[in-house]
Amino acid sequence: MDNNFSTDVPSGLFPPGKRYNSSVGHFRRLYGERLQKLVIDAGFSCPNRDGTVGVGGCTYCDNAAFHPNYSTPDMDIITQLDEGISFHKVRYRNAGKYLAYFQAYSNTYGPVEHLRQVYSRALSHPEVVGIVIGTRPDCIDGEKLDLLEGIMKDGLPGWEREGFGKPLVIVEYGIESCYDSTLKRINRGHDFACAEKAVRMTAERGIETGAHFILGLPGETREMLLEQCSLINSLPLTSVKFHQLQIVKGTKMEKEFALNPEEFLTPTLPEYLDLIIDILERLRPDLCIERVAGEVPPRFVNSTRWGLIRNFEILRMLDVRLEERNTYQGIKVK
Repeated sequence: MDNNFSTDVPSGLFPPGKRYNSSVGHFRRLYGERLQKLVIDAGFSCPNRDGTVGVGGCTYCDNAAFHPNYSTPDMDIITQLDEGISFHKVRYRNAGKYLAYFQAYSNTYGPVEHLRQVYSRALSHPEVVGIVIGTRPDCIDGEKLDLLEGIMKDGLPGWEREGFGKPLVIVEYGIESCYDSTLKRINRGHDFACAEKAVRMTAERGIETGAHFILGLPGETREMLLEQCSLINSLPLTSVKFHQLQIVKGTKMEKEFALNPEEFLTPTLPEYLDLIIDILERLRPDLCIERVAGEVPPRFVNSTRWGLIRNFEILRMLDVRLEERNTYQGIKVK
């Protein structure tokens, strides 16, 4: 344990040098090396846009703002992976192996045979050891989970990677909020009960299950964000990911924010770091923390309240602030 740590931080609970269960450290402890996600756009759609669930999508959403330039649906999956690897070998020189991250829109929204082809294509890349599937909780069912469980347990014909007997399979659900009033207000198209059911069905198969939450959605207070930690803890999740709300140009939320800015939390960066720490204190220490903030290219927003600060800088500031407050993930979990 780091000598600078307080003696009340449980030894061996977190990766070395951390006061929370970071995703990079989590994968290093399990597999001995960094596993880097490569964002893939496989051309999926969303039932909240095509009329199946709703139209117009979530009020905050412009998917183009949330994935890199090398990830576009007009490129073959293998090409996207190759370009992603080239990008990350410069940015993260210690990346060892890669996970194909199906991020854009709802990546279980399609016939099972099409899903099988798309996932198998990504796993055919020789440097890819697993898939991460971002989707909505209303886009999963038993047949699709059978497919994912089969890939995880049985592998694929001829699939072999050093150090990995079978492909890794992780599902990440966009839950966004635990409050039905918020989900309705942002036109999410599902309630929290739907999200809870999807998470439990997935975890019961032994599949690593993650969830994404947005901090600062309209009408939600700081107290509400802390209170929902108990609901998050009650779910059989492997990982969680938090993003601050960013008002993207051209969205319905941009208009809502212009009309009623007082209904939105707009913390400074120091205030946001303290909010994240308050949340971490209330989360189970076994939950892997995938992200604490998001990045949107400046061209997609009207203002950058925190300046042009990158996520790795925010993480460094978080480590410093955790030290200053002499606290750690899970300290307030009862």
